[in-house]
Amino acid sequence: MTRHPQRSPLARRAFLGLSLGAAAAAGGAVYFASPRKAMAAEPPIFTARGLAIRGFDPVAYFKSGAPVRGDSAHESSWRGATWRFASAENKAAFDADPEAFAPQYGGYCAWAVAQGYTASIDPDAWKIVDGKLYLNFSASVQSRWERDIPGNIVKGDRNYPTIVALYSSPFRGASRQKGASAGL
Repeated sequence: MTRHPQRSPLARRAFLGLSLGAAAAAGGAVYFASPRKAMAAEPPIFTARGLAIRGFDPVAYFKSGAPVRGDSAHESSWRGATWRFASAENKAAFDADPEAFAPQYGGYCAWAVAQGYTASIDPDAWKIVDGKLYLNFSASVQSRWERDIPGNIVKGDRNYPTIVALYSSPFRGASRQKGASAGL
C-alpha cells in the first residue's frame, strides 16, 4: 500500500485565499474582520514535537551520507525549531552556517512543495542535489520526485515563496498539520 502525503491546512488556506482573490477580482466585496499589516516572516520550519527533521542531524546527511539521529545533548535553536546533532562538531558546523545544512523548503516534503502544498517528511527519504538537502514524505514519494529532480526543484523554488507568504497571511493560525507544527 502506498502512502500519499495529505494536504496540510496550509494548502486548504491557499485554496481559500485563491477563492477570496477570485471573488475580489470578479467585483465581489472582500472584508477582513481584523486586518493585519503584512509581516515579514521567516520561512516556516517543519517540526514534529518541536524538532526539525524529526530530531535527525542535518549535518550528518552531508558528512556521513546517511540520516543519523541527533542527541539531546547537542541542540541548537534556529528559526523557531530545535535542531539536534549527533556530535558537538556537527552542532558547531550548523551553528556557523545553518543555511548550508538546513533542508530546503523549511524541511517540508520537496514533492509536496513542488505540487503547491506542504506535507511532513520521513528522514530516510532524502537526497542532496547541488549541495542542498531535500527531504520527502516517504520512499515512494521520493521515487516520484526523483523522476524529474530538476523540474521538481524549479517548481518547488517557484512555489515555496507563495507558501511562505501564506504563512504570513491573515489566514495563518487555523488548524495545524496533524502531528506537526510550524505555526501553520
